[in-house]
Amino acid sequence: MSERFPDGFLWGVATAAYQIEGAAHEDGRGESVWDRFSHTPGRTFQGHTGDVACDHYHRWVEDLELIASLGVGLYRFSSGWSRIMPSGRGRPNQAGLDFYERLVDRLLTMNVAPMLTLDHWDLPQALQDAGGWTARDTASRFAEYAEVMFRALGDRVRFWVTHNEPWMVAAIGHRLGLHAPGVTGLRPSLEAAHHLLLSHGLAVEAYRASGLGAPIGIVLNLFHTVPHTDSPEDAAAVVASDGYTSRWYLDPLFKGHYPEDTRALFEGLAGPLDVVRPGDMEVIARPMDFLGVNYYSPRVVRAAAPGEVSEFGWVVEKPRPGYPVTDGGWEIDPHAFEAVLTRVHGDYGPVTLHVTENGAICDDVVGPDGRVHDPSRIEYLGGHMRAAQRAIARGVDLRGYCVWSLMDNFEWSDGYSKRFGIVHVDYATQGRTPKSSFAFVARVAAENAVPGDDDADAHGEGKAAPETDTESDERA
Repeated sequence: MSERFPDGFLWGVATAAYQIEGAAHEDGRGESVWDRFSHTPGRTFQGHTGDVACDHYHRWVEDLELIASLGVGLYRFSSGWSRIMPSGRGRPNQAGLDFYERLVDRLLTMNVAPMLTLDHWDLPQALQDAGGWTARDTASRFAEYAEVMFRALGDRVRFWVTHNEPWMVAAIGHRLGLHAPGVTGLRPSLEAAHHLLLSHGLAVEAYRASGLGAPIGIVLNLFHTVPHTDSPEDAAAVVASDGYTSRWYLDPLFKGHYPEDTRALFEGLAGPLDVVRPGDMEVIARPMDFLGVNYYSPRVVRAAAPGEVSEFGWVVEKPRPGYPVTDGGWEIDPHAFEAVLTRVHGDYGPVTLHVTENGAICDDVVGPDGRVHDPSRIEYLGGHMRAAQRAIARGVDLRGYCVWSLMDNFEWSDGYSKRFGIVHVDYATQGRTPKSSFAFVARVAAENAVPGDDDADAHGEGKAAPETDTESDERA
C-alpha cells in the first residue's frame, strides 16, 4: 500500500446541475443559456439536450445513496441559478430552494460535506437576453443570487464556490462559440471574463458581510502548457498561451491586475480594455479561502508558421507522440498535473487548494455479466492521485480531491456521447451501475491512500487507452 494522504484529506465526487438534474420545465425553473443553446440545431451532438439528463431532480435520494456507499466525505454539486431565480433576478423560487435544502440536509446526515458551486455555466436566459456576461449588470445580479443562497443554506454548506471555470465560459462560450451562449469574438470574451471575475469578488464581499464562516473560493481549469518542439518560438508560444488560459485569471485573483504581456496582446487585437473600471481589480482580488483546480490534460502549443492563420500567434497541437490518451483523445500525463499544483503554490502561494475535478473519458459499456469494467479510468485516476500526493510532499497545501464525475451525464456540446462517470447511466432506463472505478475510489477513500503498483491488478487497474490521432482543440 502506498503512503497515506494527510489526516483529514477529503475525497469526493463532483456533478453539475444542468448536466444531471433534468426537470427542465418543472417547479418554476426558468430557461438557462444551455437550454436555449442545446435546443438550437447543430449546437450539440445529435441535438442532445439536458431536458432529462440523469433525472437527478427526481432520483436524488438514490444518487445520494450511491455517494454514501462510496464512502467519500465531500460532494461538489451546483445549484441551478434559473431554478432559484427563473429570470435571474427578483424574488427566489421557493421550490428550487427547497430542492437544494433537502439535498444539503441529506448530505449532512450522511456525514458528507456539501461543496456548493453557485454558477456552473447555466446563466438564466433572461439575463443573457439583456447582455449576459458581456453586461456589467450581470455581475450585480450574480451577487444578489449568491446572497439568496447564503441566507438559505449558509448554516449548512461547508464549502462555497462562486464560479466554475470562467475561462471556459469566456473563451469557449464567448470567443469560439462552441458552448453557450454561442457568441464569437475576442471583445465579448474579454468582457465576459472581466465580469465573471468581478461578480466573484462581489459575491465574496457579500459573503464576508454575512458573517458566515465556511470557506469560499472559485474554481479554475488550469493547464500545464508544454512546447511542441524545443525551439525558442515554441517556448514563447507557451508563455503567451499560458497568459490566455491561466494567468488572465490567476493574476487578477491573487495579484490584483491582469498580466501585462497578455493585456498588451489582447488590446492590440481588440482595443483598450475599458471594461475595467476604477476599483474593479481590488474587488476581484478580495481574499478568498481556497482555489479549486480542475485538471484533465496538458496543453501542447507551437508557434504559428509563416502564413498560418492564428489569432494569437500560436496553435494548439495534437497530443505528444509516445504519450497515452483517453478515449476522448486527451493526452495523459500525471506529471503535468503535479506541475500545475506546484506552479500555483510557487507563483501564487501560500494558497489552500482543492482538486475540484479530475477524470477521464472512457468508452464504457455494460458487459455480459452486467458489470462495467473501466481499467483505463482507474489507471488515469490512480496516476493523478499519486501526482497529487507528490505535490503535497513538495509543500503544496492540497486539502481534497474530487473525481469528475459521480455519474455519466450530459457533457455539454458533446451531449451524451462521452462518459466520465464512475457510475454508468443507461439513459433509456435511467439505471445506475457502479463501475470498477467506483470500487477503486471507495478503497482510496476508505484507506486514504492509493493502491500501490504491486496490488493494482486486484482492483482493476489496466493500461491507459492507446494513442489516437484525435485532434486537440481549445478545450483540451
